[in-house]
Amino acid sequence: MKVIEDRLDSGAVGIPVFHAVALKLQQVLERPEFSMDDVHQLINADPGLASQVLRAANSALYSGLSKVSTIREAIVRLGAKEVANLAMLTTQRDLYGSDDANCNSLMQNLWRHSFCCAVGSKWLAQKAGLAALAQEAYMAGLLHDIGKLFILKVLEEISGGPTFKWSDRPAVLNEILTKLHVERGCQLMVQWHMPQVYCDVVAGHEDGQWDQGNPLLTTVRLANLACRKLGIGTLNDPLLMLFSSPEAHVLGIKEVALAELEIVLEDASNMSTRPVNGQRSAPVHSTQVCSC
Repeated sequence: MKVIEDRLDSGAVGIPVFHAVALKLQQVLERPEFSMDDVHQLINADPGLASQVLRAANSALYSGLSKVSTIREAIVRLGAKEVANLAMLTTQRDLYGSDDANCNSLMQNLWRHSFCCAVGSKWLAQKAGLAALAQEAYMAGLLHDIGKLFILKVLEEISGGPTFKWSDRPAVLNEILTKLHVERGCQLMVQWHMPQVYCDVVAGHEDGQWDQGNPLLTTVRLANLACRKLGIGTLNDPLLMLFSSPEAHVLGIKEVALAELEIVLEDASNMSTRPVNGQRSAPVHSTQVCSC
């Protein structure tokens, strides 16, 4: 544990866990004066990303909508926040992977959990009468465990390349991820100048006592609990009673709706194993991050 913390604190670890344009889009959307042209120009400046976003916008996720052929059409049809979320989703998907089979399995499991939390959080926001927060809930769910991705990549680097020795010690690995991921995730979110609403979710999604007046945080916490009940991720607690959770009470989510949520998450879990944009894009190395 000490060697991991020392490496994280050294500031010497530079690991890409975000696509530069996708990150910039989230920062732009935080400004009250942002325009559709801002989003359009950022995405079009990266032809590969533009192609990914268009494929995602025309995928089964948006079945029933007529096809869009340009980024501007996608923005008009789906909205700037939805398109920015698509940019983040399509680029994040490719960062949860490794050349080592064991490490890749861990990262893919983490991706499945993050994606399902995103889908579940958005669904809960809409179900709880918080439709105005649905897009933010999606992004918050996607990023709540970003600290775990960063730590896994650090561990892979420490291992000295393609052979991921830490995966042979699951108890130690789980302890490292559990103890360090919230703190490191918060540090990285601040370093990347991510919107405060997402920083608050990363900081509070594991706390026993949390700000129950924060609906975004509450939706992510409940989606996270539902994933735990279904075993979507590293934790599995099938006896967990979602209906009796404080999160369900705060949001006013009834037992029938929680049963629907489980179906939504199971469908999302199946979808998470398929590329969102139809193919894997090249690895992204444009954004370097380090612990501070």
